[in-house]
Amino acid sequence: MVLVALLLAFTPAFAQDSVKVAKKAEVKSHLKQHFKPYGFIRNYFTYDSRESISGTGDLYNYQPYDEAWNMTPEESAATGLPREDLNARSTFRFLSLTTRLGLDITGYQWRNTEFGAKIEADFYAGLSTKVSHPVTGVAQFRLRQAYLTLGWDSLPMLNGKDYARVDLTIGQAWHPMAADLSDVISLASGAPFGPFNRSPQVKMDARLGKYVTLTGSLLWQMQYCSVGPSTTGAPVQAADFIMYSKTPEAYLGLSVHTNGFLLRAGADVLSIKPRQIGRTVPVPGDTISVSVKDRITTASPFLYLQYKKGDFSIKAKTIFSEAGEHMNLNSGYGVKAKNADGSWEYTPLRTSSSWLSIVYGGKVGAQEDKHPQKLQGILFAGYIENLGTKEALYDGNSDGLPDDLYTPRANNMNRMWRLSPTLLYTVGKFQLGLEYEITSVQYGQAGKLNLHGLAKTNLHWVTNHRVQLMTKYNF
Repeated sequence: MVLVALLLAFTPAFAQDSVKVAKKAEVKSHLKQHFKPYGFIRNYFTYDSRESISGTGDLYNYQPYDEAWNMTPEESAATGLPREDLNARSTFRFLSLTTRLGLDITGYQWRNTEFGAKIEADFYAGLSTKVSHPVTGVAQFRLRQAYLTLGWDSLPMLNGKDYARVDLTIGQAWHPMAADLSDVISLASGAPFGPFNRSPQVKMDARLGKYVTLTGSLLWQMQYCSVGPSTTGAPVQAADFIMYSKTPEAYLGLSVHTNGFLLRAGADVLSIKPRQIGRTVPVPGDTISVSVKDRITTASPFLYLQYKKGDFSIKAKTIFSEAGEHMNLNSGYGVKAKNADGSWEYTPLRTSSSWLSIVYGGKVGAQEDKHPQKLQGILFAGYIENLGTKEALYDGNSDGLPDDLYTPRANNMNRMWRLSPTLLYTVGKFQLGLEYEITSVQYGQAGKLNLHGLAKTNLHWVTNHRVQLMTKYNF
């Protein structure tokens, strides 16, 4: 009887423990099924042969600075001192700023609607930077992507044979023109030779049958912004210019994919208001501030090609941009007319940017289940041509020089090319990459632009050699 009493007393406790264990297992299974964390720890060890225009701890490389001579040849001859290019200084650094954390949420469905989400962040900026552009405080943890998705599958099409799938993305995500990146290991991912931009957006991808996808997106600006005038007159990149325009950036594109081939074509339209307040002179000597409706609208088409088969892949992208600086392209715009009512008219700076990326490599060495090995060779080539402004710029002083040209970087660049061979060795989740990057820019004389924003005098080439070692552990 005593034994029976003890069993009856402990049975509820055992049952409660079993329920708790079952609930924990259920929660664990649910999290594993729907929540997929990911990320990596990445370090760069970087050498540059000269000073360069760059960001993110100088890891995001744009282009080498123009020459900065300390004296003229005549002054050097007179003083007997050596003439030096003050930007011809080499640097070295190693940083792990771009370590990343992300979370994918998938597998939720209500009736015919599938739900998903992504949030992704990494470390950015920090103390290890140059005096020329200091950053105070420790490295920041910045938002990269944060969006939700809604999807509808197996939608009938008009032909009665094929089916469509529609996906809606709402939030901060890759710009549709920047989604296809090259295969380099450098932080810039081939920019500024190709678009690089993540922005708040509402994007629709409609897969029509097996081979065709139609993409449309309305975008806003947050981290990557248009350039424009500031209160001091100097160019500045800010979200004000799209905010006062009250007009989202718009993208429309078409993709065709079959048998390892991918063809993507599209165009981006942007309309911004560079100024809200202007000045008019109703009578000589009397200046009055007035509201103006300045606006510039631009269109930037692009074409992307890709082919993959086995261990070989080749990608190529070309873009004709008008005021595409918000996509990290070498671009901008200028003033073509100044009207009596205080308003200004604008003309875009046009740029042709192209890149080619080739990857080849497969498994090497002894292949174990937990530690597969792979060696890849990568070759990147990029070219940029500054085509000048669409229309002649305003010359208020009649001196043959434009009065107002807004670009985020050096405006006396005519053309630029980059060649970058890379070796990438992968062992399981660990990667080791070695990359050599040569970037050469043709500059003209600064401050001597013609009325189409081109520097055609004193042409000279400036070259930077970058050697970069990367270590990366994915999880």
